Amino acid sequence: MDATERKMTKIAREVSKFTVQTMKEEGVGTAEFDVIHLVRHNPGITQTKVRETLKIDKGAAAKRVASLEAKGYLVRKPNPEDGRSQLLYATEKAEKLKNSKAHIETVFYEWLLSELPGEEKEAFCKTLDTLYWKSKRQRQKGFTDVAKLLEEEEK
Repeated sequence: MDATERKMTKIAREVSKFTVQTMKEEGVGTAEFDVIHLVRHNPGITQTKVRETLKIDKGAAAKRVASLEAKGYLVRKPNPEDGRSQLLYATEKAEKLKNSKAHIETVFYEWLLSELPGEEKEAFCKTLDTLYWKSKRQRQKGFTDVAKLLEEEEK
């Protein structure tokens, strides 16, 4: 049985809802933010690679990229290796949006922890850090240990 009752997921979902609500006020939806995030982490990516990575159809990718370009979050530059495609780059406005999203999340988490007594908050944050690094190491290993647990359950 899950002793956490999936509460980490539920809290993250509430933070996400608040972030989406706030970012929509800035004119960016979640699907568009996914594109911005991908391009920021892969400068010079092609629209085709965006489509493949996000597993969206050609029309949806084109629409999102065009919308983000029109809003000033992305720019296209010619691909020197392929005259038919263009490379996508995030603008400074996109970088500020990233900081804005992080700021929104930070405000929510600070609010969430604000009523915890100092020692309790410190202990919680230490435990959370331990869990974060364990999950990150597991991802870096390709989730092999967790996948094995799932396989064992299915037997």
